[in-house]
Amino acid sequence: MQIETLKIFCDILETRSFSKAASLNYISQSAVSQQVRSLEERYHRKLIERGKRTLTATQAGDVLYRGAKEILERFVAMENRLEVLSNSIVGTLRVATVYSVGLHELPPYLKAFMRRYASANVRLEYSRANRIYDDVSSGVVDLGIVAYPVRRSGLEILPFRQDTLVVITPPSHELARLEKIDVPQLSRQPFVAFERDVPTRRAVDRLLRAHGCAVEILMEFDNIETIKRAVEVESGISIVPLITVRAEVKAGTLVAIPFSKGGLHRSLGILVRKGRERPQIMEEFIRMLQSGDPEES
Repeated sequence: MQIETLKIFCDILETRSFSKAASLNYISQSAVSQQVRSLEERYHRKLIERGKRTLTATQAGDVLYRGAKEILERFVAMENRLEVLSNSIVGTLRVATVYSVGLHELPPYLKAFMRRYASANVRLEYSRANRIYDDVSSGVVDLGIVAYPVRRSGLEILPFRQDTLVVITPPSHELARLEKIDVPQLSRQPFVAFERDVPTRRAVDRLLRAHGCAVEILMEFDNIETIKRAVEVESGISIVPLITVRAEVKAGTLVAIPFSKGGLHRSLGILVRKGRERPQIMEEFIRMLQSGDPEES
């Protein structure tokens, strides 16, 4: 059995798709199916249940998946130790994060990292915050980047950075003329919010409650881009990280108003699984993130 066969099998279960697993491994879908058949013939067990819209591992498939993940991690660790001997940064780093971080925080770091280490590859995946914790814990991704990180068993949190949160309005809004704003001034305003399970939503709710301020939530979305578009068409105001609206403020489609008394900051953290060996590519990427300036790291 080849190590690539185990990787393909794990990719199928992690992506829930034969076609995606084929794409990740640069082979045909029929070749992926053949790899699964060879495993099932070897172990005389059905390993994957295929439904109309999804697929799942059988009990035997789950046992094989867990064992294969351990083998693959040991194999990658061995390769990375050999890479250290040649003092090179190569391989693939799987990073999971939310849209606002991936679209607005990480691009300069990714560009600098790929420019510096041409043989390295960072595969960025977008997911909801609660899924990111699970994916880091299970080894589906190598590290995660989340807002307002919380302690969880088996995970280590490394500091990344803090964002300033601001109120955004369309240019025609009555608050748009203000240079700074106090939280009580948001009272009864039509509001476009993040969905309730988004960490930034919970932080905004705490801020409003602390000031006895009630807004009128008209819409809830799970990503920053939809919220910005809703505010641009005058559906309400919102509170978002300043870094995510710089383009719109420059273009004049949104107005960003800072809070007058220290306001609110969004902390970002890097999630890594405790006890796992960190390959050199991971160590270097974390070092660059924590440097604060990708060009100077």
